[in-house]
Amino acid sequence: MAQRFRGFLPVVIDVETGGFNNATDALLEIAAVTVDFNADGELELRESVSYHVEPFEGANIEPASLEVNGIDPHHPLRPALPEREALARVFRVVRTMVKDTGCKRAVLVGHNAHFDLGFLNAAIARTGIKRSPFHPFSCFDTATLAGVALGQTVLRRAATAAGMSWDNDAAHSARYDTEQTAKLFCTIVNRFRPIYENIPPLPQD
Repeated sequence: MAQRFRGFLPVVIDVETGGFNNATDALLEIAAVTVDFNADGELELRESVSYHVEPFEGANIEPASLEVNGIDPHHPLRPALPEREALARVFRVVRTMVKDTGCKRAVLVGHNAHFDLGFLNAAIARTGIKRSPFHPFSCFDTATLAGVALGQTVLRRAATAAGMSWDNDAAHSARYDTEQTAKLFCTIVNRFRPIYENIPPLPQD
């Protein structure tokens, strides 16, 4: 793994939010999926974690966003964690995987990845976390990768084009979207395996 992505460990992240502005809108749910190569050299899913997140103090929540993701942030039975605790739990899993694979740090994989990375970075800044395992601005975007490999950029359409199943009722939960994105990423990486394996190694920078 450490050699395949130049020392980076791809970790798939999806967030559900109270809007589009990462500076003002609530982070409501976060999920992460780690990936690794199996004995046959195929990239596959490893561990999945997901957490409901308490809106930070003063956070904006747009009703239109809740209609899409189906989250009731004030439901008494919603097992939400403070932002810092939710991030800490995700980061523990990621740091362990980075160490186990011999990678230098993680790189976020997401569908329209800069959206998820923006909310992740904003939450890191808000909570005062000093050391994130993720690269602060680099990411792998499966919308772009799927557009190149499959001719589709919408997650549902790309998943279908890749031969994956899709459950409309489960979509827009962070865990489901993250696992589907992870499967899509693995499918694309595995399709490019013959090309990658025939590229001469480059000098290390």
